[in-house]
Amino acid sequence: LLDEPRRPWLDPEALKARFLALAEKLHPDRVHESSEAAKQAATNRYTAVNAAYQCLREPRDRLRLLLELERGGKPSGIKQVPAATMDLFLRIGQLCREVDSFLRQRSEVTSPLLKVQMFEQGMEWAEQLNEFQRMLQAERAASEEKLKEMNAAWDNAPRLDSPERAGTLPLDQLEDIYRTLSYLARWSSQCQDRVVQLSL
Repeated sequence: LLDEPRRPWLDPEALKARFLALAEKLHPDRVHESSEAAKQAATNRYTAVNAAYQCLREPRDRLRLLLELERGGKPSGIKQVPAATMDLFLRIGQLCREVDSFLRQRSEVTSPLLKVQMFEQGMEWAEQLNEFQRMLQAERAASEEKLKEMNAAWDNAPRLDSPERAGTLPLDQLEDIYRTLSYLARWSSQCQDRVVQLSL
């Protein structure tokens, strides 16, 4: 739909530009005076292009789709934290538990003076969470660099209908990166949720 090659890394800016150009061309408002069937067809095309863009723009979702296409099935469930990021995830897990304990304590405080003190402590916790967010972002950037390097394998792979194709592609490595990105997204979301709670 977006005329992008099947590969691990896609340039996000080029992808966005292609999507916006297509979205403008296919937008249902362009056929507002047409028949109901034409309007529905335009809506369906626009919805499909939008769904394709949403899938391809997020590396984790794109890798899940790529693995499914290349292996003929979805990747297995994420069961184990990738070894390279285990220490980081353990530290984030500990910090999240400590923040949760602080949030429970803060919810029980009624004194205005204690609330001010708790607010200051909350900002310190938020800064620690933000520091982990920066680490997670650095890990994500490192994973994306690996994806860029992997494009060569896809560019040089046998044709899509070739039985040798899957054997020439680093699909296990791709799945490891997919799992890492999945965990990074999960922990980033958990950190962000706690930052929001601390700011309330």
